Amino acid sequence: MIALIKDSNIEYLKKYYNKDNIKDAIKRLNAGEPVQYIVGNVDFYGYELDVNKNVLIPRRETEELVEEVIKRSKNFNNPTIIDVGTGSGAIAISLSKELNCHIYASDISGAALKVAKKNICKTSSNVTLYKGNMLKPYIKNDIKVDILVSNPPYIDKTEKIEDIVKNNEPHLALYAKNKGLEFYESILKDASKILNDKFLIAFEIGQEQGEMVKKIALKYLSNIKVEIKKDLSLKNRFVFVYNF
Repeated sequence: MIALIKDSNIEYLKKYYNKDNIKDAIKRLNAGEPVQYIVGNVDFYGYELDVNKNVLIPRRETEELVEEVIKRSKNFNNPTIIDVGTGSGAIAISLSKELNCHIYASDISGAALKVAKKNICKTSSNVTLYKGNMLKPYIKNDIKVDILVSNPPYIDKTEKIEDIVKNNEPHLALYAKNKGLEFYESILKDASKILNDKFLIAFEIGQEQGEMVKKIALKYLSNIKVEIKKDLSLKNRFVFVYNF
């Protein structure tokens, strides 16, 4: 299996490197660097997005989150949508393009926002970026929201993860305190300050966090429904909080 993965990565490298410079790229691959960082981009929801070590590499599971939000957005008329912790801008860009609408997106990392800005420009997406932690930019700018989407850091610092992830991807975007629940609590605690009367909150989660995130949602929001949904690998991967 490892050999097959490596072979497919080498074929991927060949799309971007010629025979004179591919040797250095293969060395980086063999040293444990993700192929997406080596070539500098990734395909996400049909859009080629730039990535580097300042942002997480968008995963297939996050494409599933985008699919779910697109489906559920039909419950709203011209919704105001925000992407909290946007990183490369993958979620915001995909939603903007697929729904043909304006999206607000934010991140605490200035380096990540530079990547997101470049991706917004190259895809001609209608996305406004803010720098700040969790919901603070939206509260500050008095933005009222119908749909809140977030794939926040959710790995506990004691949790073991693959070396290729731990050694390459930004820890700021990976780890969270309180068993990985820190940022779900931060968002849900302040959500009522920005949510409109009818709303949807869509989270990507760690596979063991569904019931805990549900408990936090019920702690801070009333008259809501909370749905835990599996990904294509049949692992609990998403939480949807809504009141319609």
